[in-house]
Amino acid sequence: MSCPENEMLIHGYLDGELDLESALRFEAHVQQCARCTQALENHKALSRTLKSGPLYFRASRDLEQRIRTAVIESSPPFNRPGTPLPQAAAWKLPKLLWGFVGVAVSLALVAFVALRFVPRPGSPPPDQLLVQEVLAGHIRSLMANHMTDVPSSDQHTVKPWFNGKLDFSPSVVDLSGQGFSLVGGRLDYLNGRPVAALVYQRHKHFINLFIWPSTEQSTEKTLPRQGYNLIHWSKSGMTYWAASDLNSRELGEFVRHIQESTSPPNSP
Repeated sequence: MSCPENEMLIHGYLDGELDLESALRFEAHVQQCARCTQALENHKALSRTLKSGPLYFRASRDLEQRIRTAVIESSPPFNRPGTPLPQAAAWKLPKLLWGFVGVAVSLALVAFVALRFVPRPGSPPPDQLLVQEVLAGHIRSLMANHMTDVPSSDQHTVKPWFNGKLDFSPSVVDLSGQGFSLVGGRLDYLNGRPVAALVYQRHKHFINLFIWPSTEQSTEKTLPRQGYNLIHWSKSGMTYWAASDLNSRELGEFVRHIQESTSPPNSP
């Protein structure tokens, strides 16, 4: 099973929709493939983040009761709960059951579409999904004790490590003189693609700097989330996300040093 095939099965696997043979093949592939293992963990972390954040919507008991009532009212009188089934109609039972199932599925589909796609007051814009992904990536690296794939404070060790693993070469900057020590780097998976994650440390606080190519033009934005600070900007065809529990002033200082170090010569 190739990685593209495996990535198409991740959602079905997490939702328990794969047959036994496909599920076993999927698990066997993941055990042998670090990239797909990381992708699976990313999906799990994103799912946990969404369920605990403002994007998760739980249907009310009132909605459930209204759907049940509508299904019962639309069924034939002798097919309702508590009503005995006439003997003459017994032969029609399979057909009636299929009709009942069809009505139930239709109502459930309508309810799903309404809850999933109809805008609700206070719903966050789509770009907040990426914010949640970045935050989940940072938290996951702290919780899973998988901060780096290449632990090193030497930029000339970390930068070459990414060769052949990504379709771009991330800039790796030594900021130890400014009080931000390079810890190492790793591969991560954000925005539907592999990205570079550079890890720095300020005192006891870790900073994840996520980098990947992008055509977007974005000015610097600071986004506080759940006790963490995220700073996002784009420059010279690359997009950057810095995430940390460091205070916004010091994280902003870190970003200034990164921006100055990655600026082309003679650029403002």
